[in-house]
Amino acid sequence: MIFLKFPFGPLETNALLIGCNETKKAAVIDPSLGCSSAILKSAEENGLHIEKILLTHSHWDHFADADVLKSKTGAPLYVHPLDANNLLEPGSDHIPLFVTIHPVKADHLIREGEVICVGNLKLEVIHTPGHSPGGVCFYVKEQNLLISGDTLFKGTIGTLSLPTAQPEEMWKSLEKLSKLPPTTRVVPGHGADTTIGKETWLCRAKEIFSE
Repeated sequence: MIFLKFPFGPLETNALLIGCNETKKAAVIDPSLGCSSAILKSAEENGLHIEKILLTHSHWDHFADADVLKSKTGAPLYVHPLDANNLLEPGSDHIPLFVTIHPVKADHLIREGEVICVGNLKLEVIHTPGHSPGGVCFYVKEQNLLISGDTLFKGTIGTLSLPTAQPEEMWKSLEKLSKLPPTTRVVPGHGADTTIGKETWLCRAKEIFSE
């Protein structure tokens, strides 16, 4: 597997390029503001063909460059249906926009348990509402990897103070993630990687983080 991280934008959102060594097919996950040039250059250097754009959720910092990548690659855009409207109407989730975000249409609506193939790689969709109603994580079981978006960070969780946040759903989502193997590498939407095993507080998240 080819796996590259590109922290971009004012919030240093982790855009990801994930590729299959055997087929050279690739996907971009959460194309953050300004990441497109670096990702396209890296894809070319690694001989990768970007065939999908995947979103963990539709907060603006996670899809700001989606329209650019779609136009340059022709790759379809994947998002959970509960977050799809904010792509068409950026800011409809009532989160302030600090920059101009171009609307973009989702091509495929993903569901819990769906398996998205990127070449020979298999990304299982885990619906993890809380930070956002349509938030998802992508679990690559064979690579022992979880792409957690803004659900789970090293030592903490995605903020629940946003207008569309759902605290009670977040606790269920974190409990779901706690059942993954402890050695699972977690790559979040911002900041450093961690593992499921290091986040020993997951089952006590409501006690720790609820106000």
